[in-house]
This record gives sequence, structure tokens and C-alpha cells, in this order.
Amino acid sequence: MFRDFANVWTIVGLARDLVKGKPQPLRVAGQRIVFFRDAEGKPVALVDICPHRGVALSLGSVKDGVIQCPFHGWRFDGAGKNLGVPWNPDAKCDTLGATALPAREGGGLLWLYTGFDPDGEPHPSSSLGERIRLFAQSVTWRAHWTRVMENMLDQPHLPFVHKRTIGRGLIPLVDKRMDVICEEVDYGLRVSNKIDGEKRPGLLDYRYPNAMELHIDPPGKILRLFAVCQPLDEDTTKLTIYTLRDFARAPIFDAVFGWLNRRIAEEDRAIVESSLPPSAPPPEEERSVRTDAPTLAFRRLYRQRLLGTNVVEREI
Repeated sequence: MFRDFANVWTIVGLARDLVKGKPQPLRVAGQRIVFFRDAEGKPVALVDICPHRGVALSLGSVKDGVIQCPFHGWRFDGAGKNLGVPWNPDAKCDTLGATALPAREGGGLLWLYTGFDPDGEPHPSSSLGERIRLFAQSVTWRAHWTRVMENMLDQPHLPFVHKRTIGRGLIPLVDKRMDVICEEVDYGLRVSNKIDGEKRPGLLDYRYPNAMELHIDPPGKILRLFAVCQPLDEDTTKLTIYTLRDFARAPIFDAVFGWLNRRIAEEDRAIVESSLPPSAPPPEEERSVRTDAPTLAFRRLYRQRLLGTNVVEREI
């Protein structure tokens, strides 16, 4: 399961969208998953395959924290335990369970672990809190998630791809020297930059394995963009952009932030979808320069931790 994306915590949606008594189907790295809330209201996740005849459990119903298969009525709790087989009171239910996966809820977000034995807990942004308005919007790109992820970490492309939006102010500076500072931290990477020695405002955090947090905090306020690159399959990525803010918290303002985020994402889409090879190759297979440090660091972590391969370092 979860080819090239196993044994990691990943954000899969807003916790408030998981409604009690309603199954929520998802797809992560080629695997069907169904979320629902158990009898105590906690989020739980099962592989969305009934062990009986392989149908989608998400097509069934949830009552009192138990999901019922739509085909033959088999019932499973959040741990995958079989609670009954219609017409077969003598069935050995302890051998007829579904496959459960670890799930968590925190900071308004829903998390899935793509394996069975988590090494630690999810590491959410410290900016998530009670006074934060959390707004989410998603688009689907025909691209491998690694190409989408490294685009989120790349700053030198801004004045070229986003010359009408967020990169406009950088156009007069492209002949100057940019220095990208890329530091390894416990959750991934922290990225900042200088132009001709002058530090630029804002920070960018890469949160392993597939999230980017952009700090755009106005004075005395919190404004963050949290981009999560969720692999659906080998050539499709669901890009979800979460806007976090502690001002203009009324839902009516979501439309303003959503409009700008959609416009920026659409500027990126065609460029990223054109990338060949489809997934990020080993660093030595493409030409790189100093300002590609975050991309190369991401590729190293991806190949070492998720693919389990060595990386050849090349001077840039």
C-alpha cells in the first residue's frame, strides 16, 4: 500500500468536514480510504475495501460509530473489528475484520498515517489555534506529487510564472544575486532568502513529507498559506491550500483569499504539469544552481526516507 508514500503522517482535510454518521471517502497514493467518526466522535480510518468481496465501505452507512458494508451488511468499528455477519451467527468474526489505519484530529485538521505503527505523532504548525480562521480549497493537477511539492518550495520562479501577481515586485531584481538559506529542522526545512545581501521578508517551511507553510504575517497578525500536496495516484495530485489567519475571521472573507489562491495556483499548473520526467528525478539527473537548494534538499529527503535510496551529491 501507499507506494513511495508509506509510513508518514499527512493532512487529508478539515476536521469539521468529517460529519458524525457520514462516511468520507479519500484516495491517498493509490489507496482507497474511508474516514468516519466512532461512537465517541473521534476520527477513524479504514482501508476502503470490505474484506468480504472488496467493495467500497464508503458506499455504506455509519450508525453509532459503526460502518456497514452496502453489499452484504457486514459491520466494522473504527479499529476494523467485525461486529456481525448477517445470516451467519456462527461466523468467526475475529478473523473477518477490515484494515484500520491510524487517524488523528488536531488544530482543525484531519491526519492519516500511511502505515500501521506510527513513529510519533503529527507535527502541525504552531500557528494553529482557537483564534485562527482555517479555510481550505483544493485543485487537482495531472502531475506527480513530488513535482508539485518542489514547486511550492521554489522562490526564483516567482517573477516569471507569477509576474502578474505575487512575483510582480521581484521583476526589477532578477539581475541581482539571490542567496537562498535552507536549514534542516526537526519537521523538515526552513527557507529564507537574501537579495544582494538584504534579507527578504517572509519565511517558508517545508513540513515533511508533503506540506509547505508560507509565513506572510502582517505586523502583529498571523497569515499563513499551508499547501498540502496529496498524491492521489502516480500521475495525479490533489493540491489543497489552507489559509490560516487571526484577522478578518468572518467566513465572508474566505472568498477574497480563495480568489487570489486560485489565480496563483492556475499560473503554476500548466508549468508543473509539463515537467518530464513526471516525478522528481535524482538530483544528478538535472542541472541545478545555488538557488535550487530547497528543491535539492527535498529530493534528498524524499529519496532517502520514502524511496530508501542513496543520493549522489553534486556541487552547484
